[in-house]
Amino acid sequence: MTRDDALKQLSHIARERAFGRHVGSDRLIRAGVDALIAEVESPSLAMLAGLLRSEEPEAPALFDQVLEELGLLFHPPADPRAAKWAMAYWIAGQIADGTLDPATGTHLIWADIAYDLGYPDELQSLVSCALNLDGWEESWGVSVEELNGEAIEAARQFLRERPAAEAGS
Repeated sequence: MTRDDALKQLSHIARERAFGRHVGSDRLIRAGVDALIAEVESPSLAMLAGLLRSEEPEAPALFDQVLEELGLLFHPPADPRAAKWAMAYWIAGQIADGTLDPATGTHLIWADIAYDLGYPDELQSLVSCALNLDGWEESWGVSVEELNGEAIEAARQFLRERPAAEAGS
């Protein structure tokens, strides 16, 4: 893993946690080990990477300290609706760049975001993709790969249509 990969992993986990996703202490410590091996420099990184199983409860606070030291701490918008939209763009970006399985990503948007936002039109194509991927049957005459491709394109379209004012969040 390169230094950039390690920083990207830390940033990704920071966003997961900020958006309320559970990230286990073991994963936080492993990310610390990866970053340390990749020669990322942070005063608290070695402490995070060196935590023993009995010290795992300390991992979240140390992880946040490492993020602070590296300037990677992420705070979603305070407004709950704006936070849901930020999460939708983040997940769509991962679908579009191939770092998140389209079925998993569209399901997250459908189950964790669209419902809370009242199923807005902007998310409809991603929700449709989630429903198609979730209910797919071989008899449909379309492959899962084609449905995945449609989901990737829907994510890219969603990102392209993002208002310029929101693009910075």
